[in-house]
Amino acid sequence: MTGDSWINETLYEAWGQRFRVRRQLAKLRSDFQDILVFDSETHGRVLILDGVVQITERDEFVYQEMLAHVPLLAHGQASRVLIIGAGDGGVLRRVLQHQSVTKAVMVEIDGEVIRLSREFLPTVSGDAWNDPRAQVIVGDGIDYVRKADADHFDVIIVDSTDPAGVGEILFSDDFYANCSRVLSGNGLIVNQCGVPFMQPDELRETSLRRARSFPQVTAYVAAVPTYVGGFMTLGIAGKGTALTTAQTVPAIADAADRAGILGTTRYWTPEIHVGAFNLPPYIAEHLPKVNL
Repeated sequence: MTGDSWINETLYEAWGQRFRVRRQLAKLRSDFQDILVFDSETHGRVLILDGVVQITERDEFVYQEMLAHVPLLAHGQASRVLIIGAGDGGVLRRVLQHQSVTKAVMVEIDGEVIRLSREFLPTVSGDAWNDPRAQVIVGDGIDYVRKADADHFDVIIVDSTDPAGVGEILFSDDFYANCSRVLSGNGLIVNQCGVPFMQPDELRETSLRRARSFPQVTAYVAAVPTYVGGFMTLGIAGKGTALTTAQTVPAIADAADRAGILGTTRYWTPEIHVGAFNLPPYIAEHLPKVNL
């Protein structure tokens, strides 16, 4: 596919975006989903799963930094991190930037996403695949948390597609209950909850499910240009008090300095971190009424 060709995203029936394609790099059907990687005219290389944009080289840093740095710094002492999904390696890369992390386990169900990302999107993952602290498993994240030992991880990061198809079960009651069991006493879990301007049910329903297993439930936002429709929400839940203590700019800046990431980011800052939890009413109204 070359020349004046376009790729249309199919997330919404009546509204969308399109990219002009410089060159198609890979197109296949894996055991789980349709995968497309292409070089765009405006956003660098783009990864699409089942017709929906997952990342682009141009703005992936926004989503990846906010998904990884916020829960690790909110926790403050995370050493063991579980990543479910995130087959492009971008979240793994950001997690491993934290000096406190001694082990990062990544469980991705579709090995083809990993293979194609390593081949065509090497700038996203950097050297994360070769870090000795990383354990990359091609397998089912649901099954992994069901079998994992209790109190084994400090932070769980779920980077999945929307709750349909291969990603649907990652939003279930059983999944969150098992995640709570394997998290340590002050553990946190975060996962994307869609764009609430267009997908309000996703934030509302997944937040209610998390509230059945976690005493603390809230969300924060990130402005990712290619996730059209306004703010992307990232739902976060905790077992202990991490979400109610030390969430000030000086405290987060100090945690980032100790972690070794201060000054290394392109979107995340201590001010963005704290401000991202100040939700517009049209988003906050979809969260369960819990005390944080």
